[in-house]
Amino acid sequence: MRIAKIIKSNSHVDYAARVIDMLESPTPPPSEAYRFGQFVKVSTRNGEAVGVIYNSLLINPEYGNYGPRLSTPPDLNSVFSPDYLNEQGVLVGILLVGWQTAAGRIHGVPREVLPINADVETMSEDEIRAFHHDRSGALEIHYYSHILTHAGAFAVQLLTEIVGQLEKLTNDRERARLEVLRRTLTWQQTIGRMK
Repeated sequence: MRIAKIIKSNSHVDYAARVIDMLESPTPPPSEAYRFGQFVKVSTRNGEAVGVIYNSLLINPEYGNYGPRLSTPPDLNSVFSPDYLNEQGVLVGILLVGWQTAAGRIHGVPREVLPINADVETMSEDEIRAFHHDRSGALEIHYYSHILTHAGAFAVQLLTEIVGQLEKLTNDRERARLEVLRRTLTWQQTIGRMK
């Protein structure tokens, strides 16, 4: 499902996307489609960049602007001032964690730069499962340190959310490995609060 468009980057792996609204689609995505920890993909020339939503920002430039304004009633703004309605919106922060091509899936920093206005789409459970398993079917999360480095204050919570999602998509043996990772993250979060 298409949920947003890339509007800027903060670094080579940290992008901001504006969630599609009523002016861009008659059926904008529900808020569940762009929640914290949602895996997304962005098409590139050589495949797809894979990322995870780790932050959000509400934009409302009119907040606190109580000065007089010559405008039409709100219900007619879509006819006379369509850009006025589009000033408010939701931005999501996307941290790229890998890419996939016909040759396979790789966890790490994608080499390509995502273009402005590129469509951001949610990944299905099958796509998420495939991205996290190698050719032999073993679970992989090679972007673990990448998230710790780049997700800032949200890193531990983001990894905990990812572990929760992967537990539903794996077998008993892999769930046992994920449980060890969950305990490690809980310990890191507890010790981090004590500092």
